[in-house]
Amino acid sequence: MSEITRQIIKRPAALLLAASFLLLTLLSGCSKQPQIVSHQGPTMGTSFTVKWVSADAAVDAELPAKIDQLLVDVNNSMSTYQKDSELSRINRMPAGESVTLSAGLAEVLKKALEISHSSGGAFDVTVGPLVNLWGFGPDGRVIRAPADDEIEQLRQRVGYHYIKLSGKQLNRERKVYIDLSAIAKGYGVDKIAELLEDEGITAYLVEVGGELRARGNKPDGSHWKIAIEAPLAGERKVQRIIKVKDVGIATSGDYRNYFEENGIRFSHTIDPATGKPISHKLASVTVLATDCATADGLATAMMVLGPDLAESYAEQQGVEALLIIKSGDGFIEKMTPGFKDYLVE
Repeated sequence: MSEITRQIIKRPAALLLAASFLLLTLLSGCSKQPQIVSHQGPTMGTSFTVKWVSADAAVDAELPAKIDQLLVDVNNSMSTYQKDSELSRINRMPAGESVTLSAGLAEVLKKALEISHSSGGAFDVTVGPLVNLWGFGPDGRVIRAPADDEIEQLRQRVGYHYIKLSGKQLNRERKVYIDLSAIAKGYGVDKIAELLEDEGITAYLVEVGGELRARGNKPDGSHWKIAIEAPLAGERKVQRIIKVKDVGIATSGDYRNYFEENGIRFSHTIDPATGKPISHKLASVTVLATDCATADGLATAMMVLGPDLAESYAEQQGVEALLIIKSGDGFIEKMTPGFKDYLVE
């Protein structure tokens, strides 16, 4: 859950909202048609924007404070940057000691472990020590690649199978370090969506750090539109625009958060099997799933799996995905059959 300024841009940009994040007034004050209301701010070391089709003025007035508090609660539970967060306290506990998790943390960890298992460890919630070693975690940036013996030493502390979760009861068989950075933003998106629906909101677009969830249509009956960014370092360019409703959206890529040494680029996406940054040709993957936490976790797993395995894994998991793969001086696209239905030509 990054809370430091990253190279080039602060947030791990992957998706850009095609529309502005400003408060939109679609019609004049005398109109009876609904309006889109927007609330935005900082969270989890990045930013968030929530847009919803207004149903009740009193609800509109109360929602911003509720959204802000919800995101504070998620961060207080799952941040690895806050030393007093629930997860940070758990990571300091001795191996073998059992602890009862909060409902939210148990829910996210359960989903993360499911993705860890289904991906054969490509997604691993215990990869945090290696992420930190390479300078992409709370320990701060580095400017050189670590030595092989340093990597191998920390690999002994990595392994999602050392985590045993039964309901809310957690036991770590080894002193593994749990890091939910690759799924917590998606979970935050889902919790905001749940809050909106509890308040009677049936059309919205929620975004936290580039991960999104959409429901319903805009007041004019059209879908929400999302721009998928081209995986280019140092510039912002749209690769594709998709129209979405009733879906969670997440993108993972290797082109924003990295460092270079001797002309070699080292991505923030670490392969748990090698302990090193990924080195294949998959530059970006966008996943559409029923909820954003699932899309978030699966996108990271697919980035580790690489172009040869990610597409089949997406189909196995029953989600749609767009893969952008490096090819010479440009990129080629691969997508699951259903992804084409979301494209805006």
